[in-house]
Amino acid sequence: MQIINEPEQMQAIAEKLRLNRQLLAVVMTMGALHEGHLSLVKLARERAGTVILTIFVNPTQFGANEDLHRYPRPFEQDVALAKSAGVDYLFAPEAGSIYPEHYQTTLQCGAIAEQFEGQQRPGHFNGVATIVTKLFNITKPHTAIFGEKDAQQLAIIRRLVADLNLDVSVVAAPIVRETNGLAVSSRNIYLSSHERIAADVLYRGLCHAEQRLAEGELNLQKIVAEVAEMINSVPECRTDYVNFVDEESFALAERADAGKEYRLLLAVFCGSVRLLDNRKMSA
Repeated sequence: MQIINEPEQMQAIAEKLRLNRQLLAVVMTMGALHEGHLSLVKLARERAGTVILTIFVNPTQFGANEDLHRYPRPFEQDVALAKSAGVDYLFAPEAGSIYPEHYQTTLQCGAIAEQFEGQQRPGHFNGVATIVTKLFNITKPHTAIFGEKDAQQLAIIRRLVADLNLDVSVVAAPIVRETNGLAVSSRNIYLSSHERIAADVLYRGLCHAEQRLAEGELNLQKIVAEVAEMINSVPECRTDYVNFVDEESFALAERADAGKEYRLLLAVFCGSVRLLDNRKMSA
């Protein structure tokens, strides 16, 4: 595995690989690699002959009061995990090479980015869209693998690729879960052992919603209320938001149509740790 720090060097390598008819797949991360990231690498390996993993803690997607400086950066551990997973190139640039002095240009996302996480974190998805586009241009992939756990981010990246006619295929990877159903996340390390057990209520809430839809309940707001009550009944947990969205448009959905697909989005505080989860389900 080769570690690359400079954007120009990564571009040159990617261009040479493409000219040699190599299929390239990229997995974009902020490091602190875990089983979920490694599942993305595995899927990338199935899709392409060359796998590029990026590690960059992107400052433009953090708000003024967010944990940019606390974000874990176990780089040597990440290198070992990436190498064992079969990554070919690890691109780990410094912030100054991605956002040099006098950098001005950013992307402005649309309506999808203004709700849910975007409402809680203004400007967050503009930062995500900007860095994803820059990394596309630097790594030149044919395929990009993104996890379904960050469902809104995935929807925004798909919209970005379509709107800007980017020549890359976006592939969604399933959520990886711990034994109690908790979605694997870098932020899980902040949970106490007691909170980690209590956090299984997110998965139980998703399962309850899916069962209610299977039973024929089409009032999505009623299901949302039931899930929120279930989560808030656990002393360690409180909901930030619980919402159904239309799977295709990502618009807020209040009543289901038979045969259509929806996604239930959860943002829940477990202690002081804010957890995200979601599941696609059909009416």
